[in-house]
Amino acid sequence: MIHQLYHGDCLDVLPILEDVECIFADPPDNIDLGYGEYKDKMPDDEYVCLLANWVDCFVNTARTTWVSFNVKWYIEMAIIASSIQARNPGITVKPMVQTFTFGQHNSYDFGNNHRPLWRFKWRDAGLYPEQIKVPSWRELHGDKRAKKGGRVPGDVFQFPAEIPEELVPDDVFNFSRVVGNAKQRRSWHPTQLHEGLVERCVKSCTAEGDLVVDPFAGTGTTMRVCKRIKRACVTTDVDRGYCEKIAEENSLEIS
Repeated sequence: MIHQLYHGDCLDVLPILEDVECIFADPPDNIDLGYGEYKDKMPDDEYVCLLANWVDCFVNTARTTWVSFNVKWYIEMAIIASSIQARNPGITVKPMVQTFTFGQHNSYDFGNNHRPLWRFKWRDAGLYPEQIKVPSWRELHGDKRAKKGGRVPGDVFQFPAEIPEELVPDDVFNFSRVVGNAKQRRSWHPTQLHEGLVERCVKSCTAEGDLVVDPFAGTGTTMRVCKRIKRACVTTDVDRGYCEKIAEENSLEIS
């Protein structure tokens, strides 16, 4: 199984890759987070242009692309998605959302407790619902009417911080934000997505052995997930320090 780590800009690396089944992307949000080498603050119009270039590159590289992004850019992402569909009629866009009860504190307005999670999929790309089915409410409660084998989850990703693996009944399934005291947390990076969320997205559109790409390696979440569920993985990051941490944890060389 191929697992490879690149130090560099994803826009330079992705065009050299072939047979990419899935991209899972969690790009910087342009909200002035304290990354290492990357400066997470530029004029909004420049960031939106970069975001458009990223997404366009992703959908032209992979058969299915997942993008997790800050809700601040929801309208801009809708415009980007509409433009991509106009140029590529074979692409479908499915907006989904991750929700979390342990949101960011806000004393002057509604706090942010969700993160958009959108799927860009070419019409002939594979879907594997059997790989992501969860028990239904009826099945969990011994109802004889329950369909055996569970059900495909809904399009709302919600995960309680105290018990990440516990299923919330009906079409809401739960993954928390990876906060400072979470077992998954890598303290050397300012932000991190839940491995369960990444796993469900990847499993929904890939088979064992397929190639998954993460353009923003961060703490190496996608790499860890892919190794566990037997997918090939290529990941990139512009920060040399983050790459070194990921390489050390996964016994990889940096390309």
